[in-house]
Amino acid sequence: MKRLMTAALLALLAFGAGTAAFAQDNAEWKKLDDEAKSLYQQGKYDRGVEVAKKALELAEKAKGPDDPDVAASLNDLAELYRAQAQYAQAELLCQRALAVWEKALGPNHPSVATALENLAKLYRKTDRAQEAEALEKRAAEIRAIKR
Repeated sequence: MKRLMTAALLALLAFGAGTAAFAQDNAEWKKLDDEAKSLYQQGKYDRGVEVAKKALELAEKAKGPDDPDVAASLNDLAELYRAQAQYAQAELLCQRALAVWEKALGPNHPSVATALENLAKLYRKTDRAQEAEALEKRAAEIRAIKR
């Protein structure tokens, strides 16, 4: 009985430590995510890319590759690359963010619409208007859903 109680106590302590580490990682990710967005708004794209990469790495490590926060980091990094006219990198990241958000949140979630809109902006920049229009139409349909 004593051994069972000790094992249970150790399991609870391990769970508590894991929860605290997760909360700390989440707070750090949020700080990096906010900083990357701020740098984007300031036009400091090179520094923004560095910070967004750190946020992405932290989110993937702490939450796994299919978490909505990973998609948010992918989206932020894609926007920074788009602003720098690094369209190939941006497109891959946009597509991955879209896939993660669709899988994690469902095909009609507002974050999916955001990913579609950002990918459409990229397609317009690269003279792919027909593809952009299809994405914009789908995004508008998602935005029109009453919540």
